Order: sequence, then C-alpha cells, then structure tokens
Amino acid sequence: MSVERVLNPHLQDKPVIVGGRPGQRGVVTAASYEVRALGVRSGMSLTEAARRAPQAIFLPTRHDVYLDFSQRVRRITERVSPVVQTASIDEQFIDFSGCESMYRKPGDANDDATIERVVRELTQSIAREVGLPASAGIATSKMMAKVASGLAKPAGVLLVPAGSERMVLAPLAVRRLPGIGPVAEARLKALKILTLGEVAEAPIATLARVFGAAAESVSRAARGIASGELGRERPTFQEHDPQGHDVGTISNERTFSSDVGDTDRIESMLCSLCERVAWRARRRGVKARTVTLKLRYSDFDTLTRSRTLSPTNSELELYPVVRELYVRAKKRPSAIRLLGVSLSKLGAFDDQLELFQEREGLHRAVDSIRARFGYDALRLARAT
Repeated sequence: MSVERVLNPHLQDKPVIVGGRPGQRGVVTAASYEVRALGVRSGMSLTEAARRAPQAIFLPTRHDVYLDFSQRVRRITERVSPVVQTASIDEQFIDFSGCESMYRKPGDANDDATIERVVRELTQSIAREVGLPASAGIATSKMMAKVASGLAKPAGVLLVPAGSERMVLAPLAVRRLPGIGPVAEARLKALKILTLGEVAEAPIATLARVFGAAAESVSRAARGIASGELGRERPTFQEHDPQGHDVGTISNERTFSSDVGDTDRIESMLCSLCERVAWRARRRGVKARTVTLKLRYSDFDTLTRSRTLSPTNSELELYPVVRELYVRAKKRPSAIRLLGVSLSKLGAFDDQLELFQEREGLHRAVDSIRARFGYDALRLARAT
C-alpha cells in the first residue's frame, strides 16, 4: 500500500485495495486504513472487499515492484546490524544484541534508550531515502517486537522494556497475539476470554479446548514469554529451498482465475507444477520418493492422491505419474478450481544408471540457463 502511494501520491488518504479488480478471483494483498475501518482485511476475497468498500480504488498486485522496495529497505537496515531476517515483503527482524556500546551517546539514559534512538533514526532513514513510512517494535523476542510494531502504527516506534511484556499484552484483544486467528478468537469469545490478560490467566485445560496441544505455548506467549532467536529467514516472494534440506515437502499450487474444464489447459498446468517442484528439488540437491496430486473442484470439494516412485527430481519422470493420478482421481464432470503437486520423502539418493546420468546432465544445463536468465527462460512445451 505504501509503495503504491509513493508511486502515485494522488492515492494518499484515499480508500485503496491492492490485489486485483472487483469481481476477480483472488484476495486482498493490502488495504489502506480508510477501508480497514470498513472491515476490509488482507486475505479477504476481492468480492467481499468490493461489497464492503465499493468506493475503493482497486489496484493489481505488483510483486516485482514491491520486492525492489523491500530490498532497498533491507540495504538500509543492514547498515545498523549484521543480523537482519526477512519475514515477509514488508517485515524484517533486526538483532541489536551486543550493539549498545557501539551506538551509545552521552545523552542516552541507558541501553534501551540507545537502541530506541537508533531505531527511530533507522525509520527516518527509510522515510527519507525510500519514501516509505516504517513502524517498529523493540522487545526481547520476535513475538513481542511484532506486537509492539503493530501498536506503533502508523510510522511510530514502541519500546517494550524487559519485564513489562505481560503488562503491555494484558489489555489487548486476543487477535493481537500472532497465531490467534478469527476462528480461535470466536472460540475464545464463547469462553468469555476477550483479552490476552484473560488468556494468560486461563487454565491450560480451558485453553486446550481451543488450541489443543499448543495451549501451553499460547499461554506462555500471552504472558510475554517467547524466544529471542530469529530463526530461519523466509525469502521474499520465493520458495524457501535451503541446500540439502530434506525435511518436509516441496509443493506448489495454482488457483485458476476462473474454473477450468479444458483438458489441455489442465494438463499444461500439471506439467508446469511438476516442472516447478522438480526444479526446486534440484536446487536443494534432493530427490523425492513420493509425489502427491491435489485437486479442488469448483464446489471446493478437495482430494489428494499420492504415489511412491523411484527417487527423482526430474519433471520428465514426475509428469506422467501426476497425469495418471489426475486421470484416475477425476471422477466428476465438475470444473477444476485448484491444482497442486508436492514432493515428499526427500533425500540425497544416488543413481548410477546411464539414463539418469543423461537426464541429470540435461537438467544441469537447463538450470544453469535459468540461474543466469531467470526461471522462465526455458520451459517444457507442455507447460507453456
């Protein structure tokens, strides 16, 4: 939203929704404060957003443009700390541990004052050099810093001193805690738990009725107890594929802009999805022993089908299997809303057969071209 207003100042103070045109299939990417007051939120369908704010200006999402601004902000934040973690296109965590003495000035009352001053100077630099407003929360944990940043909006800085976390959280609505969504909020409301202070005081057995096994961690978070570790960084608008990482799955999905019944278009998308997950597997340096197809009909009925196969990271081997899974799975004439392909049971498997070696040579050539010219520089004919 802020980027769109930087690029077009006439949008300032206007009701704006980023995500697409009214009536399109899709969701809200960003919403201005003017439409948030009407109940429009990120993740809401564009149709619902248009119903709530028909007077809004609707804009398409421009990921490449936003990524450029995000990277410019990142270069500024890296000036003040060696440890910066990208959490999303518009959110970064900065570790100032041990930096207090480096930035201390005679007028600073204590270490907290030093870091608060540096962060205020940082937000001013972002506004001056990039043109974007920035809010910041300062705390001893990621969770608390995120909450504080939300409380500091728009374009403010809020420091939560160590030991004051529970006091700051107590009066806040339960949705303020990261991880508590609308469903959990409704269930807590049914239990007459409306604030984070009430969550903190609630028995674990009561919270378990809402959060199950996560009740203890939610209770701790509501009391302000959370880790200060930054953890793993999430690439902005890119899949997270660390080299050699063989835990979990590699998956990609595509929701069609309108329900699709055309066989050629469906098979083309299946090929494209196989190509993408195979490329990601090769980028990790792993192969998969299981491939799974996900299919969602226009009425939202969803099914999955899986097959175990010889370890592979080749779309040439995956696509025939996925296509067969699709043919066997689709028993209804209904149009398709969503398709997905995922790889699991990942590992660094070695194949010595000549055929596999030839294919791996082909894939290395293709991947080297993509590394230089971008993923879309080469595509399988079926996927175009």
